[in-house]
Amino acid sequence: MKKMNNLKDSFEGPVLDAIKITAPSLESKPEYPFTLPIIQNFKKIRFSSQVTFFVGENGTGKSTFLEAVAHHVGLGPEGGSKNISFKTSIDQVYSGVQKFADTMTLSWRQKPKDAYFFRAESFHNVANFIDMLERECGGNAYKAYGGKSLHSQSHGESFFSFFKHRMGKGGFFVLDEPEAALSPLRQLALLSIIKDLCKHSNTQFIIATHSPILLAYPHAKIYSFDGNALEKISYTETQPYQITKEFLADPSRYFKNLFEEE
Repeated sequence: MKKMNNLKDSFEGPVLDAIKITAPSLESKPEYPFTLPIIQNFKKIRFSSQVTFFVGENGTGKSTFLEAVAHHVGLGPEGGSKNISFKTSIDQVYSGVQKFADTMTLSWRQKPKDAYFFRAESFHNVANFIDMLERECGGNAYKAYGGKSLHSQSHGESFFSFFKHRMGKGGFFVLDEPEAALSPLRQLALLSIIKDLCKHSNTQFIIATHSPILLAYPHAKIYSFDGNALEKISYTETQPYQITKEFLADPSRYFKNLFEEE
């Protein structure tokens, strides 16, 4: 597997042990994502759980971080495995992510059997690519995704079909906002799938999410991107949990502020 450094002989814990960043010296006008405080101040993260969540407001760098990890491992920039790699945007869109990935050193406890980058924003493009493979490669591309085109299902069903059929034991899975098309019930079902897969010690998830349901996964580690430096926080300290709890307890308080007439 591409750029899998410092592979250790013994195996204890999740397959990926740590990510270290050696940021380049900043120029007078550094490009994105090196303009983000969280990236400028990032040094190292250690993984002690099979499930790690990244939380933070839009624009804080969660997705960019995951894209860089996926690129470093050799996964498709718009989502996919090592065998599903394509681009539908111009190269300049990915240049910052690629440069960020080049500053990363990934230390592995054990090489995963499989790896996949699920990116909700561009999963439609992955579905298109799988349709193309099905047409051009003898009709076996659908097998790993439930046996039929992802486009023949609803948006949410196609997401869940991926989680149910494509993810397997012994995999390293990078998921960017997997809840985007899932109902609350399906989000609970996804938690069950993750739990079953994590019975295999070689399975690991790194997930960026805004879902208070997914964040409740037992014994997961949660890191916040909301400050100037990465911070490990508890479930009840996450913004999705706090806002959801407060809103459900008293919606009228929010509506008063949001909808009151000037």
